[in-house]
Amino acid sequence: MSTRDISEARDPDLRSSMAAMRRAAQLARTIAIQTDTSIAVFENGEILQISAAALRAAAEQGDSAA
Repeated sequence: MSTRDISEARDPDLRSSMAAMRRAAQLARTIAIQTDTSIAVFENGEILQISAAALRAAAEQGDSAA
């Protein structure tokens, strides 16, 4: 079985799903900052909890990864 990049999918909804997930992640970060709560992310095989303070600091630096 070969794997293709999702951006090459025939289904237009599937092709645009990565952009939708990025928008949802950004909205989750924004809401976490507004409500002073942390978010959980799965990264490198681990579940990490990122505090609202860390999210604020990353947002101030323009870093959307945190």
